[in-house]
Amino acid sequence: MKRVVVEKQKRILDDFFKVEEAWVSYERFDGSMTPVVRRLNFERGDSVAVLIFNAGTQRILMVSQFRYPTYAKGPGWITEIVAGMIDGDEAPEDAARREVEEETGFAVSHLEHIATFYVSPGGSSERIGLYYAEVVASDRVGAGGGLAAENEDILDVELTVSEAVREVQNGNIVDAKTIMGILWLRNRLAGGATSEGSR
Repeated sequence: MKRVVVEKQKRILDDFFKVEEAWVSYERFDGSMTPVVRRLNFERGDSVAVLIFNAGTQRILMVSQFRYPTYAKGPGWITEIVAGMIDGDEAPEDAARREVEEETGFAVSHLEHIATFYVSPGGSSERIGLYYAEVVASDRVGAGGGLAAENEDILDVELTVSEAVREVQNGNIVDAKTIMGILWLRNRLAGGATSEGSR
């Protein structure tokens, strides 16, 4: 690993989101050190996302909800896979199961890890753990729809894999983790690992 020297750092925003300011120098590829440069880090913790395949309906189960940061540039309401923040010392898999139940009402037993990735490494330390899960009708244990205490208003959306891919291609699904999950599932199905009926 190359050298990094943190000269000083401080938190300049401490709210639901946090922003750290740091002055650092780091080793170049030629072995020399850069001058001290100012960098900002948007820190919101890590999160999880779950691509849910309903084996009964042979469709991907997603959710639609209002996302204020997308409102100015559109569309405001986003269709995406289930996702949420990891609380404190919560294990990522526990967070994934909790979010699935809160948002869709389904209880998930088995989770398959797809990938863990940085959302926007140029400005944020947040990582998303992306998982795959299959459900059937008997796995439903609640109404879903999100938490009323957090003013969540969530609508379930089910699309076949081919419909979901078309929505990505048409620019109607614009969320990165959702696009990644849909294309991962399309490739998985191409290899015959899941039911043929969802193609």
